[in-house]
Amino acid sequence: MYHFIGIGGVGMAAVAELLAARGHEISGSDRAESANLDHLRALGVTCTVGHDAAAVDPSATVVRSSAISPDNPELTVAAERGQRIIHRSEALALAAADRRFIAVAGAHGKSTVSAMISHVLLESGQDPSWAFGATMKGSSGARLGAGDAFVAEADESDGSFLNYRPEIEVVTTIEPDHLDHYGSTEAFEEAFTRFADLRTGPLIACSDDPGARRLLERATGTRWAYGTEPYEGAETKIDLIMHTPRTASIRCAGERVNLTLLQPGEHNLRNACAAWAAARALGIDPEVAADALATFPGISRRMEVVGEKNGVRVIDDYAHHPSEVAATIDALRAENRRLLVLFQPHLYSRTRIFAERFAAALDTADEVIVTGVYGAREEPEEGVDGDLITRAMTRGRFIADRFEAADEIARSARDGDIVCTMGAGNVTELGRRILEAL
Repeated sequence: MYHFIGIGGVGMAAVAELLAARGHEISGSDRAESANLDHLRALGVTCTVGHDAAAVDPSATVVRSSAISPDNPELTVAAERGQRIIHRSEALALAAADRRFIAVAGAHGKSTVSAMISHVLLESGQDPSWAFGATMKGSSGARLGAGDAFVAEADESDGSFLNYRPEIEVVTTIEPDHLDHYGSTEAFEEAFTRFADLRTGPLIACSDDPGARRLLERATGTRWAYGTEPYEGAETKIDLIMHTPRTASIRCAGERVNLTLLQPGEHNLRNACAAWAAARALGIDPEVAADALATFPGISRRMEVVGEKNGVRVIDDYAHHPSEVAATIDALRAENRRLLVLFQPHLYSRTRIFAERFAAALDTADEVIVTGVYGAREEPEEGVDGDLITRAMTRGRFIADRFEAADEIARSARDGDIVCTMGAGNVTELGRRILEAL
């Protein structure tokens, strides 16, 4: 039996679903009701709202994430009883037992690449299992199949991806983030080197990204480099030739296939190239993989269309790092429509460290409103809020209250515009409010 503290979180819910599908008895708690709790209850999982020591069965293995406070009453009682307590990543490794484990890591794109690989395997009849921190349209963030492939997003934020022992690793980008945990860029990159040492098969890394390229140079074993400028020192080089925001060609070892995606953006073409490479490493026919990628439906909160009203299209996106913000805005610019962005900074530490980079990325939109910081696991920092970003911008406004910000951006929108809510916090709830205001 397993008890999940914070079972409603996307990553926790996915692992709980997988272990339930494997026949384990699962219970869990979270601080509020959510769609994830409803989904798990429908699968027979016992979910309670509120954290109470009485919810923890004395015989259960307790699963926690790094977001759970040490003084959580459920965690406290489990420790006092001497119950087994494991991290979410360790539970995921148990769920992946006896499967070919494909782990996707990186500062950006890992959810999308994980979903793309899973979609290719599903479309090619492989019946895969997967777990990633988003919901694939038409499916969910977790699935237990009968095939031998298990695809998982490997979260680097707290170093827990070092609990995995993958066969194949995909690394999209290694750009400084989570410095509140690592302390320095050097320590952040060193964690990826240790991660690469854990694999038994090929490392597939993006040579267009400086950090991932440095990993290719440091890593031992079989290395596959993909990108518009492949690393010549890799055993396998995969050339990505971009044509339009939705089309590209891939060239590898004398093979050439064409890619056409439903989602625009150079970052998505790189993501698709990574997924194609992983599929090739798993023995999937190159053309079959490319055809499957052409039907990839996308995942939640990645340029997801919330709706359209009075000629204004409202989109929601998870971008919460300067590079992600820049990539999303660049992709939406391909629509040739006026772009309005409502951005909610995520974490005080990230806002403080990257304020000027956020400002530069956001300034490429036509109009921007920045809200107060969504602190998540962090306490407020004096002098750190959304205005730290807007003060460095030429076309940004700071409105601390997210609801006021949503109403204001709705008033600014006009026929033909795109309005994008952006961030990793509860800004995702505002798309519907904007539509109603329109």
